[in-house]
This record gives sequence, structure tokens and C-alpha cells, in this order.
Amino acid sequence: MLDSEESGDSHPATAFGGSRLYFRQLLAGRDFAARDPIARQMVNFVYLIGDRGTGEAVAVDPAYAPEEILEILAGDGMRLSGVLATHYHPDHVGGDLMGYPVRGVEDLLERVDRRSAVPVHVQEEEVPWITRVTGLTRDDLLAHHSGDEIRVGSVQVECVHTPGHTPGSQCFLVHAGGELYLVSGDTLFLEGCGRTDLPGGDAGAMYESLTTRLARVPDDAILFPGHMYATDPSATMGSTRRQNSVFRFRSPDAWLAAFGGG
Repeated sequence: MLDSEESGDSHPATAFGGSRLYFRQLLAGRDFAARDPIARQMVNFVYLIGDRGTGEAVAVDPAYAPEEILEILAGDGMRLSGVLATHYHPDHVGGDLMGYPVRGVEDLLERVDRRSAVPVHVQEEEVPWITRVTGLTRDDLLAHHSGDEIRVGSVQVECVHTPGHTPGSQCFLVHAGGELYLVSGDTLFLEGCGRTDLPGGDAGAMYESLTTRLARVPDDAILFPGHMYATDPSATMGSTRRQNSVFRFRSPDAWLAAFGGG
């Protein structure tokens, strides 16, 4: 069952889930980094996922204002135990965004008591891209393969490798009791999908990710995208499959004709 709540007037973000699951959806430029014009323009989502019983939480794609993200966690009685990175782009993990410096994971790790206790979970294929963009070292990263499971207290998060937007793009399947959440980064939005014409992009791989790798995600799973590119911040996978035009292509050839082959 979904519900919403507020954690103080300064952070009117949305919280989901019941029981021990802690799950918050924060919109950059509104719920944090409110004075950052790039954050307001890029409308990234950051997700906080944790176990209320143990107080552990991970942050998905914490860019723009790491100190505010840590403040939100602390205000909720949670502590950061890890970072999940969907892909290497600076608006998700920090770095140079077309000449604009975005603070991200590197800055976040500098603000925690023990950096080594906060691993950054990435897909193996994304390791060289992440280190090049963020300034993180290989030792900061915990590389995964598709199907690997990350435990946050009692909460299970499954890594799903979905190349296409970047070589190591990944989604996260959050098993929330009887519910299933898909945190999709820039692989899939409620309307459209991630670009494939940026460095490391691959249109053929994106088609395979959408039609094969994500095909096993049931229709009643709730999709939480990497950007606020639609009127609603989330939707079921069934609704997304019915309404999103990317699912109307019935063959790789038709897809590649529309997306220019790369």
C-alpha cells in the first residue's frame, strides 16, 4: 500500500512503503538543492532506501547537494550505509556537466565518518566510466553483475544490468514485502527512455534491455524513474507498458530505424 508523508516543511518529499521499508523519492531542485538552477532544470530523482528497524539506508544517485541528503537521512533517524549508482552521468553521480561542476558521490563520501564503510555499488561495465567522471578510485567501488543482491538490513535490492543508455546502466528491483519497486535510472521513464546517442550509448542494447531484461518485471511493480519527465512521479509497469511509446516497437529493425542505430 502506498502512502505519502512529509519530513518537515523544508523537505516535502514523498515516502512510500510500510512495515520496515524506508523508501523516499526526492526531487532535485525542489526537495533539496532548491537554489541550484541546474538541479531545477535537470529534475533528477534521488532515492533513499533502507530498513527502519536497523536504521541503515542507501542513496541512489545522490548528486547536487550531498549535505542536504545526509541531513534528510539524519532527520529520519537513518544512517548512510551505501550508494547505488545507476550510471556514470554527472547529474546522477557528480562531475563536470557541460562545464558546470555537479557535486555528487565523491563529496558525499568525504562527509561520512568512515568512507570505507559506505561502498558505491556499480555495474562492472561502468567502473571505468565512473572513475573517469567522478574522481572516485576503484577501491571506492563495489562492482556487481546482473542478478547480484544488495542487502540493506532486511530489505533486498536486486541489481539488473540494463545497458543502452550507458554500457553499465543498471536498475534496482526493491523487494518491499508484497510489493516490488523498480528504480530505473535513465533506462526507462514513464514517458520515453534514456538517450542512446551519448558516449557509451547503444540503441540495440537499449531495445534488448527494455524488451528482454525488464520483461520479467511484473505489471504491478511500481516504476520510479531517474527524472521527473512526466506529470506523475511514478506509475505501475503495466501502465507504463501501455502508455509509453518505446514499447510500441515490435522488432529490433523498427527500433533501430527510429533511433538511428545508436
